[in-house]
Amino acid sequence: MKAPLEGIRVVDWTIWQQGPYSTALLADLGAEVIKVEERDNGDPGRGLSSAAGSSTKSGGRNFYLESNNRHKKSIAVDLKNPQGREIVYKLVEKSDVFVQNFRKGVAARMGLDYETLRKLNPRLIYGSATGYGPEGPDSGEPSFDYLGQSRSGLLYAACGPRDMPPTYIVGGLADQMGAIMLSHGILTALFARERTGIGQAVDASHLGSMMSLMGLNISSRLINGKEMMRYPRESSFNPLWNHYRCKDDKWICLGMIQGDRVWKDFMKAMGLENLIDDPRFAEMGARGKNARELIKILDEKFATKTRDEWMKILHEGGDFIFTVVNSIADLENDPQVIANDYIVDYEHPIHGKMKLLGATVKLSETPANPYGRAPEHGEHTEQVLTEILGYSWEDVDRLRQSGAI
Repeated sequence: MKAPLEGIRVVDWTIWQQGPYSTALLADLGAEVIKVEERDNGDPGRGLSSAAGSSTKSGGRNFYLESNNRHKKSIAVDLKNPQGREIVYKLVEKSDVFVQNFRKGVAARMGLDYETLRKLNPRLIYGSATGYGPEGPDSGEPSFDYLGQSRSGLLYAACGPRDMPPTYIVGGLADQMGAIMLSHGILTALFARERTGIGQAVDASHLGSMMSLMGLNISSRLINGKEMMRYPRESSFNPLWNHYRCKDDKWICLGMIQGDRVWKDFMKAMGLENLIDDPRFAEMGARGKNARELIKILDEKFATKTRDEWMKILHEGGDFIFTVVNSIADLENDPQVIANDYIVDYEHPIHGKMKLLGATVKLSETPANPYGRAPEHGEHTEQVLTEILGYSWEDVDRLRQSGAI
């Protein structure tokens, strides 16, 4: 069967992560994504070498580039050159989506803003990945992932008690979430266009996307007047909603939010039958008041066996809700990850055998395809010009001589 977005063409004028990952998600679903890069240097993500101790591969290839730009075609164009800008205009006329993630005002100065491009293609979906949204006093301020996490409140939500310093979560979380929300908005706009025939502008920001991610916590504040509690694991109100270290230094997570329902069976499985009717712990309210005492007892008990041993005991002991606490390194060997192709093997044409993050949303009839490499800088310039835009080889040579490509 055809991929769900086969026949949809996306012009991708984005750099770094938030914008590029949004279009990579569209490419996974079958869209043709043409990445417009600055003629001389290209996406600055090609030169990234510090994150996670990565070293830049030959030709400016690295894990960051591969993750954010798989499947795409790359054209290298000087957008300050009128002939280079004309190439993008012609592409827009033949495309469905245009995506950019530059600071407010940059696209307008380059003649690539929504108002300009919609005149060329009224059906165009114009996606913008921004920092703080399209309106307001800070709408023109630059943003990166760290700032998105900070402005949205995540750094405080991720830390422990209120007296702890804010905690930054590595991995570009605001960039990733901003990209996911932007691709969600673009898909929605494409669906609306099928009904109305009308294109529109779509904006997804670091700030708004991270607020969506933390929607329950924010709703608690807005509706109940207070945030959800932050506490160290040693004083969790529900000790059966907590994580514990086992004998082999691996952790197990309990998720039994209805603790009273499983209390007796859980104590039997743990070999703590003497606590079943203990008035300090016999019901949820009492366990909350005496949480530190019970957590200390469970800490000592879990430390007597390995995690695998406890997993077997709990699986056999009752209808309990629990799982392992994985590190990032554990994921590629997790049987659930493997069974669902959340990480897949890939034979990269340059790097050789490697693993990729798979498609984590499953479509039964038109599945997404995570297998694909990032393009070389400007690799498809000639192909796009001649096969899509109808330029002759003489035109291509003329554009090269003028410095447009």
